[in-house]
Amino acid sequence: MTFISYAQNFEDIRLWRALKQFENGFYIDVGANDPTHDSVTKAFYDRGWTGINVEPMQTYYDALCQQRPNDTTLQCVASDSADDLTLYGIPGTGLSTVDPATGQERTALGMDVHRQTVKARTLTSICEQHAQNRPIHFLKIDVEGHEETVLRGMDFATWRPWIILIETPWARDHTWEHLVTDAGYEAVLFDGINTWFLANEHLNLKPAFYIPPCNLDNFQLCQGHALSYPVSDADQQLAAALQRAEHAEAQLRAMQNSRAWKAIQKLKKALVRG
Repeated sequence: MTFISYAQNFEDIRLWRALKQFENGFYIDVGANDPTHDSVTKAFYDRGWTGINVEPMQTYYDALCQQRPNDTTLQCVASDSADDLTLYGIPGTGLSTVDPATGQERTALGMDVHRQTVKARTLTSICEQHAQNRPIHFLKIDVEGHEETVLRGMDFATWRPWIILIETPWARDHTWEHLVTDAGYEAVLFDGINTWFLANEHLNLKPAFYIPPCNLDNFQLCQGHALSYPVSDADQQLAAALQRAEHAEAQLRAMQNSRAWKAIQKLKKALVRG
């Protein structure tokens, strides 16, 4: 099955290369944004994976709840405390932030910034409630300048994502990287947008990051991807129909992989034997 990439910088291809041998995997997406456009987790959800989406913007939260019924979606921001924070929301973009300096910069640039109060939670509390001792195969953080505060709210001694990818600025002048490396992670890649870390106990996955995504990964870009070429109306309609079919197939696989489905199948077999 050809891998359809939705992420803006091939992040999902790199992750799939490292993790495709695992079924029913689990992820945490902090700053999940749109469930499809530029999504790092969409391709995984379509293959039966599930996870936790942390997204404060109402429109994206609603879309995630509707399109990702098997995920846990939380309308909040991740932080180092449970104090309410001011969100500098920029509708229709992935540029919303709770970092005051970043919010003020984007206001000064003339962006359509809306301030609102949002709830905050630590990643530790989120994991305690929703991870349920499951292995966390990857943690993605895209929080527009709020990275250090998010990381300070995570107990990496207890919760050990195998792979962490954090969107970082071009200048890479961040001061928080030691919070990850001191917790037993190795920085293995900067891809131009994200810094990638591997847990020391999963350094066997490092070869997956040696080369950039290529044709050997057997992938296609999703319809409408920023790096794809323009297509005709007929091609767009065909691609949309194929996407709907793939989405339906993915939903069926996710349902078949669910505990409820498996329980029903066991009950049917028991009734037949009885």
